[in-house]
Amino acid sequence: MKKYLPIIVFVFLLLALHACQKGEINSLNTPVVSEITKNPSKSDLFNLVTGAESGMRNNFAAYLDGTGIIGREIYRFSGSEPRYTTDLLGGGTKTLDNNTFYITNPWASRYQVARECFILLDAISNTRTEVASDVQKKAFTGFAKTLIGYQLLLNINMTDANGARIPVANGATPGPVITDPAVVMDSVLKFLDEGKADLTGSEVIFPLSDGFLGFKDAAGLLKFNRAIAARVYVYRKNWPAALTALNESFFDLNGAFSTGIYHYFSTNGGDLANTMYLAPNGNGEIRVSHPSFITDILPGDDRRNKTALRTSSASQSGLTGDRDVVIWSSFNAPITIIRNEELILLYAEAKIQSGAFPDAIVALNRIRVAHNLSPYAGATTTAALTTELLYNRRYSLFMEGHRWIDARRYNLLNTLPKDRPDDDVWPRYPLPQSESNI
Repeated sequence: MKKYLPIIVFVFLLLALHACQKGEINSLNTPVVSEITKNPSKSDLFNLVTGAESGMRNNFAAYLDGTGIIGREIYRFSGSEPRYTTDLLGGGTKTLDNNTFYITNPWASRYQVARECFILLDAISNTRTEVASDVQKKAFTGFAKTLIGYQLLLNINMTDANGARIPVANGATPGPVITDPAVVMDSVLKFLDEGKADLTGSEVIFPLSDGFLGFKDAAGLLKFNRAIAARVYVYRKNWPAALTALNESFFDLNGAFSTGIYHYFSTNGGDLANTMYLAPNGNGEIRVSHPSFITDILPGDDRRNKTALRTSSASQSGLTGDRDVVIWSSFNAPITIIRNEELILLYAEAKIQSGAFPDAIVALNRIRVAHNLSPYAGATTTAALTTELLYNRRYSLFMEGHRWIDARRYNLLNTLPKDRPDDDVWPRYPLPQSESNI
């Protein structure tokens, strides 16, 4: 992202926005914004794309930490922030606060990206053909709509039945809070489907970071769009649509697990570092796997290497962990958005729930054998194969933001461990207090 740093700084200064499409754009430097949207140059459009991509990284660490803690993937010990071991774990009488960092920061950041994308859509609607041709404009709009759908998905993942608002165009009146997550996810799919239509036959001229390496053209962005759609279709239990979307994505049963799209980070001045990285055996700021990560893993499963044994255990608030999370090797390490290993597991899930057990077992064995396990030899039933699927999702997608959501959608939250007598496993985040101010 180094060459985009001046662009990122410019866009963030321009787009210091808040959550939920509330219309704060009118309080910003309106002449500058209106100039960009009514007569944008090519560099203006590029700046908006880069700002939106970069903005997706903001507070994503808070999203991963929060879902990972509630989902009993990790403990997060911090000398300066006790709420990781109190609120998020329901310690004692603690509950989730609707006006604190673990919900307000990631929530607002996701809607901010959506707002930036709507500004891009406004700008493209007024772009002269000498700046971008019609097929080039379609790529901008397709990318923007894809990001809006993806950002909305992350927010409804957090709040579930407490609801979310559907992002609206700048200046439009916000709609009500929708408390049916299925309705919100259908809106996610609507944005993604519109993005798919626009990306089809388009031409990409805008720059993207190397987090999109291999997916920077229209065909690649279309595959990214369909990969996110496949995830949503699985959440919606629309198995045929999930399989169709997978076939249109970069899903490859025999391909590299790491192929995919990532958030890129940098320690260069003005850019964002990957704060999910914490040096092993550290003190003060520590991220360790939940003890059940090791006690539940099968002998020989090499996914245990996503953690590393500490030289001494770490403890806080009556909790103890002895294995550091070592998924990220430095402050410059990328963070996954979506990758092929997840797509293989989505394929297996859709096949299980469709009754196509042989196909599902082939996919599950692709995961098992690659991680040093013998081929599946359990019962060939929906229940048994679902248990096998969830085991592999737990370890293959460790700390990628899935286990808590998987437990909730399979009604298994009661199986997540409570480590202290008065702890709780929360089913969802509260709706942020800021929503009541609209």
